[in-house]
Amino acid sequence: MTRYPLPLYIILLLLFPVLLRARVKLPAFIGDNMVLQQQSQAKLWGWSKANSTVNIETSWDHKRYKATSDTKGSWTVKVSTPIAGGPYNITFNDGETLTLSNVMIGEVWFCSGQSNMGMPLAGNSSPILNGNEIILNADNNNLRLFSAGLAATLSPQTDCKGQWNVSTSETARNFSAIAYQYGDMLQKKLHVPVGLIVSSSGGTMIESWMSKTSLAGFPQVTIPTNIDTVKRPNKLPTTLFNGMIVPFIGFNIKGFIWYQGESNRHEPQLYGKLFPAMVADWRKRWQMGDLPFYYVQIAPFGSKDKTRSGPLLREAQLKAMSLIPNSGMASALDVGMEKDIHYMDKTTPAHRLGYWALGNTYGIKGIGYRAPMLKNMTVKGNEVLLSFDNAPYLTSFRKPLTLFEVAGSDKKFYPAQATIKGNQVTVKSDQVSAPVAVRYAFKEFVVAELYNNDGIPASSFRTDNWDEVR
Repeated sequence: MTRYPLPLYIILLLLFPVLLRARVKLPAFIGDNMVLQQQSQAKLWGWSKANSTVNIETSWDHKRYKATSDTKGSWTVKVSTPIAGGPYNITFNDGETLTLSNVMIGEVWFCSGQSNMGMPLAGNSSPILNGNEIILNADNNNLRLFSAGLAATLSPQTDCKGQWNVSTSETARNFSAIAYQYGDMLQKKLHVPVGLIVSSSGGTMIESWMSKTSLAGFPQVTIPTNIDTVKRPNKLPTTLFNGMIVPFIGFNIKGFIWYQGESNRHEPQLYGKLFPAMVADWRKRWQMGDLPFYYVQIAPFGSKDKTRSGPLLREAQLKAMSLIPNSGMASALDVGMEKDIHYMDKTTPAHRLGYWALGNTYGIKGIGYRAPMLKNMTVKGNEVLLSFDNAPYLTSFRKPLTLFEVAGSDKKFYPAQATIKGNQVTVKSDQVSAPVAVRYAFKEFVVAELYNNDGIPASSFRTDNWDEVR
């Protein structure tokens, strides 16, 4: 039998019902297994056929919503979320049905920064302390994980790579050790689903995570106009903001956690201005008020930099708490490693971030989360008396205090003897008869000695503001 090809008009007639359908497309982070922020007007968005209607139904209340796409096919809708629970489904229909399943309602946190934020539980050449044990116990249907793929660009993006996963030993293995342990603590204490979005990139400066608008007031920062031939564009200003922050803007979250600063340690004064500017810009764009912003202070590292850039960067981060409303800093002064900037103990800083969230954001009583903070300094003869806030009692865990230094008007610092009584420290040196300044742990690599009774270490600090820090 001779076969003849079907006429084109018959093919088009057969395909016509398919051509009429245009299945809804959603961003990667709006998908199966996701967590939506509880008791909020959660924003959902996506793309469909231009000037079309998208019908949305949420299974927790069987409420129906309608969204109309614009001329480019973009649409948005806000859905009312209940108190924490799940799993639920969300159905989208623009002529063809798309259903998201295993959706939970709970608490969502956005986690960003450089390599110490991104470092997975599996570790690499720098292992994670107790990583395998944490992975072993990672099965938790109420903990959901999303890792954004690397994307560095000069143009703002609308989507990213990645997918939501239920926490299991397999999925947690390559997930951020800091973020995982933070979220795990919250989930087990709050008894609600927790969703973690990690958007991080190693070796990056804060300028990469900032918008062009937020950098406008910093003429010393040069924004590139072309990155086509750049090997590591993620190291350039605005590129990660465009590729790894912009896609998420508007997605309802409870707050941010941040771990970055190592790559900016050579410009601590500039960082002290960039950091608050970045936070203000992110909050403004999310349009959810002063969302909680908790961050880890960089850990001590055995740099040979004689300018003491490490303690100066830590100082800038310490001061940022007074510049950034609703923020909190987790000290890592006792976990750093002299030979590895990617120290092993990610549990301690993750839990200190968790203390901030549980105590300050969720209002759980009894949890200590604030570090000792220098309140005032009084000079009596050759002794200096330092008083501290957030420390009913100070302790060195019965170890000698060796990290205090004092200086006279000659600005030359000498090692000092220090003793604790209550919430005060008395400091003196036989080589300084008339002290005018005190420094504590103000070196590149140190291991914290001064704690409050909650076991939280004081940051390195100084009472002077001298430009000469050597």
